[in-house]
Amino acid sequence: MKKKNIVVIGGGTGLSVLLRGLKTFPVSITAIVTVADDGGSSGRLRKELDIPPPGDVRNVLVALAEVEPLVEQLFQHRFENGNGLSGHSLGNLLLAGMTSITGDFARGISELSKVLNVRGKVYPAANRSIVLHAEMEDGSIVTGESQIPRVHKKIKRVFLTPEEVEPLQESIQAIEEADLIVLGPGSLYTSVLPNLLVPGIAETIRKAKARKVYICNVMTQEGETDGYSAADHLQAIVDHCGEGLVEDILVHSSPVSSALQVRYAEEGASQVVVDQNRLRHMGVEIIADRFVLEWHHMLRHDAVKVSHALLSLS
Repeated sequence: MKKKNIVVIGGGTGLSVLLRGLKTFPVSITAIVTVADDGGSSGRLRKELDIPPPGDVRNVLVALAEVEPLVEQLFQHRFENGNGLSGHSLGNLLLAGMTSITGDFARGISELSKVLNVRGKVYPAANRSIVLHAEMEDGSIVTGESQIPRVHKKIKRVFLTPEEVEPLQESIQAIEEADLIVLGPGSLYTSVLPNLLVPGIAETIRKAKARKVYICNVMTQEGETDGYSAADHLQAIVDHCGEGLVEDILVHSSPVSSALQVRYAEEGASQVVVDQNRLRHMGVEIIADRFVLEWHHMLRHDAVKVSHALLSLS
């Protein structure tokens, strides 16, 4: 039996959680990861070395790695002191080093993937630094992925510079050959859309024969998707990329515990309302179930259950 080709597109913690579940199944995984991050260690390395930010890529490599827990811990280790080292994670520095040695970010990822025995392929959405901007409803422009949620204004649209950025040819080929394309989970405007806005990516997804699924966030994000329903999330993708990118939407349809609702409310977040009638009117199939685990006072997608649901589609 030929393994199914699954392409997962996104960034942030949600993507890593899903990939940890998917890698336990007999499938071929390709992760296409956002490179719009400009905060923290990633932002510093990006600025100082003029490389794409390594943070999201690092988390994905670790999620797909098959190494001893201590090696994973080492890769994720963050220095707490030291002049210039403080705040950097070792994995970010290794990615920066491998980029310097190979002269190419994507090749650096590929070489480090061998060291970590990564199950699958990991590609950056673009092989150079890109900057994410948001135009707000009031017409103001906010520059930088980390700055967008901080202004607490309603986002009208996001866009990238430079405009002529090119997708990786390997990413395009992976999308063309996919049996299933998964968008998310991850921050809508700062993790999912930056990938889709790289010229050529959305168009290739639209033309691909694969089944296309969007994993909707369970909670809204302050300064980014305040008050958004599931259909609002989907509409933002349509507004930015046009129709035909999503055939199915996977949503968590059970109430979150009151204790966690209170905790998330402190962060300005609330549970995303699943407006099924509107979603059906938008022409998508709805995959609804209890898809999250309540873990350490946080919500995380149940990666194995989500993977089962996804693989039953392709």
